[in-house]
Amino acid sequence: MSLDVEALRGSFQLVVERSPGVVHRFYEILFTRYPVVRPLFSRNSGANQEAMLTSALVAVLDHLEDGAWLTTQLSGMGGKHLTYGVEDHMYSWVGECLVAALQEAAGDAWSTRIEQAWLGAFGAISGLMLDGARAARAAEPA
Repeated sequence: MSLDVEALRGSFQLVVERSPGVVHRFYEILFTRYPVVRPLFSRNSGANQEAMLTSALVAVLDHLEDGAWLTTQLSGMGGKHLTYGVEDHMYSWVGECLVAALQEAAGDAWSTRIEQAWLGAFGAISGLMLDGARAARAAEPA
């Protein structure tokens, strides 16, 4: 997996500085575009859900050069998300809405390079999570 680590980390830092509530904005966009997913988030308060996603994003960004860590953690997360009712096609919705929130927060600093970096990263993240979900599905008793 070849990621533009510099663009990912730099743009995330910029986004957080400009818009500390970017994760909150992500959920607003997600629930507006795809209201069918809102019930999947009823287990946690909005603030807790935002904190979990923020922690996950920071952890992934901290481990971009550690493929083994990413594979283990994200595959496990994908298996866990299967138990929450997340369906495979929903991953693209999350990526679309995350990129939209990041772009909105970055404003005029957003570039094609940054967009491609995030699209590539989210493709890799969702691929590993989907692998974990498929493995968990295959391990379920018949």
